[in-house]
Amino acid sequence: MTAVDARPETTTERRFPTGFRWGTATAAYQIEGAASEDGRTPSIWDTFSRTPGKVRNGDTGDIAADHYHRMAEDVALMRELGVTDYRFSVSWPRVQPTGRGPAVQRGLDFYRRLVDELLAAGIRPVLTLYHWDLPQELEDAGGWPHRDTAPRFAEYAGLVAGALGDRVPTWTTLNEPWCAAFLGYAAGVHAPGHTRPEAALRAAHHLNLAHGLATGVLRDALPAKAEVSLTLNLHAVRPLTDSPEDLDAVHRIDALGNRVFLDPVFHGRLPRDLVDDTAALTDWSFVKDGDLATISAPVDSLGINYYSPTVVASGTSDSPSPWPGADEHVRFVPAPGPRTAMDWPVDATGLYDLLTGLRDELPDVPLMVTENGAAYDDYADPSGAVHDPERVAYLRAHLEAVHRAIEDGADVRGYFLWSLLDNFEWAYGYGKRFGAVHVDFATQRRTPKDSARWYARVIGRGGLD
Repeated sequence: MTAVDARPETTTERRFPTGFRWGTATAAYQIEGAASEDGRTPSIWDTFSRTPGKVRNGDTGDIAADHYHRMAEDVALMRELGVTDYRFSVSWPRVQPTGRGPAVQRGLDFYRRLVDELLAAGIRPVLTLYHWDLPQELEDAGGWPHRDTAPRFAEYAGLVAGALGDRVPTWTTLNEPWCAAFLGYAAGVHAPGHTRPEAALRAAHHLNLAHGLATGVLRDALPAKAEVSLTLNLHAVRPLTDSPEDLDAVHRIDALGNRVFLDPVFHGRLPRDLVDDTAALTDWSFVKDGDLATISAPVDSLGINYYSPTVVASGTSDSPSPWPGADEHVRFVPAPGPRTAMDWPVDATGLYDLLTGLRDELPDVPLMVTENGAAYDDYADPSGAVHDPERVAYLRAHLEAVHRAIEDGADVRGYFLWSLLDNFEWAYGYGKRFGAVHVDFATQRRTPKDSARWYARVIGRGGLD
């Protein structure tokens, strides 16, 4: 018996399955910078961030974490962490600046170099095609509410697959289409900043259609063993009370936040109650014959992004909101307990509930936790160290929830910490830090935080002690 064999296991050890994928994640506009280099043209986020009052402090992603020039350094950091997978997104306007026509090879070359660097480091590339950076020219032509944007996206997917398909094993079509549709076109707090509820519903459908069309293109272009996925930020919705009115509020938000994507993609149908609840806004005639069959093309896994639960009650919400048709029926209630720097409640049970709920609804679909993390007010102390015990506690609690869900039958294949680096946090600019690695934006110096070293130990032992 070896020393390892003799080491007694304690009841607190939580080992994850063999082959579990330990990753971290980023998004192109949040980290790359180089906003006008090598043929890249503006995305909707370039335009939005330059619109006065839209982003805190007038921050933009022009430089961000300068990953475009520091990519090799960042891959080396990942290698030090021991991650098995890296989830990154491709900048659409870097590859296809107008959203039409041939690819710009200089743009694709950056992603070729990134993939080569990852593979040389023994890290599996997990590629996301769309993380909210729609080419501005496509927005000018109508954006996601315009049906033609969906086939434009499928064409772009084919360009990227043609360049990287031989070396990237996992492909995600869309990241959080709920945010793109409802924060971007209904609430106006994300790019492109519109407050048109009916347009948001159109955008949601056309994002679904884009996913379906791109899935078909990827199946034709990629090796048979390649995985095609979709990532959703599903809402763990809870009622304030068990009253019929509060339960109705849950149902409405579940339709707008979850089933608007889950039902078309996995069941080939529109939620009937969603159509009824939004009848005053649209008759859904933009859904054409054959759309749902296209949207429901099988995928190999589903990515889940989770940060906190949502508590609702009967009432009304301020307008504009990201919830078309629900403003007069639902109010959102602050959840109790500790909060992050985003003022989001810390409650890992919501992640457990989502994973076990999907276990029951989609028993044949493998799951990946593709984003999970927290922003805190991190800073480097006089010695240069960055101590973030709150983030360590947050990550531990959520990994415990993932482990419990696996024990209870959920087919969860991996976990991706959000995020590798402090970055441009959308409308919050550089004021919110989600990274496991601290970035001094004045010097671009990278410093692994305590949470990064903790996560490396978790990966090394394959679970929690």
